Amino acid sequence: MSDLKQHIASAFDRDLEGIQAQILKMGGLVEAAIHDAAKSLETRDEELAEQVRSGDKAIDVLEEMLNDEAARVIALRAPTAGDLRVVLSVMRMSANLERIGDLAKNMAKRTSVLAQLQPIGSSTSALRRMARDVEHMLKDALDAYIKRDEALARDVIDRDSDVDQMYNTLFREFLTFMLEDPRNITSCMHLHFIAKNIERMGDHVTSIAEQVVFLTSGALPVEDRVKGDRTSSDPKLSTDFELE
Repeated sequence: MSDLKQHIASAFDRDLEGIQAQILKMGGLVEAAIHDAAKSLETRDEELAEQVRSGDKAIDVLEEMLNDEAARVIALRAPTAGDLRVVLSVMRMSANLERIGDLAKNMAKRTSVLAQLQPIGSSTSALRRMARDVEHMLKDALDAYIKRDEALARDVIDRDSDVDQMYNTLFREFLTFMLEDPRNITSCMHLHFIAKNIERMGDHVTSIAEQVVFLTSGALPVEDRVKGDRTSSDPKLSTDFELE
């Protein structure tokens, strides 16, 4: 290889390393956002919730930087085959991470509202357990990306059904609480929206894991993933629930 070709190849490798380092940094911020949003809800810590809300800006900035850098790499380096898959997977993963960050921020927005209302059973503890499962899924999806571990990525995809089942259980519990006492309706509606946001986080983590499969095999998983969320067919329950 000539010196020029070697220099170009080396610069390209540095570009790929750079954008992959940034996606992992972004992933770390999103993991922390999930953890802190769920903790602030359970402990009614409005200060921690505000940190989650303000911290979302850093996640948004990273997504924009990653997209710009990935577009630059494609334009200047014209990557092919495996290298192109790396760049495309980073772009798709960053979009999913940004959305998870938005959902964590939306969780945190409801903490200040729920802090003024009566607790509903052990619901906040259950929501924190559900969020912890999603957080662990995200950690494993990012580990699978680092290690190019297709088996681990597929395991993450399979675990999304557990999150769906947790959501279905909570949804039924919230309905029961509302039917038993109309005074629970406001709290349960907010708690349901949070549960739905966490369930959607699981969907986005699953999409990240699918990108790892794409990266390692060259194709997205072909089998249909069965969704365990039985409420998503109801248009009244399948919209984005976000507070201003």
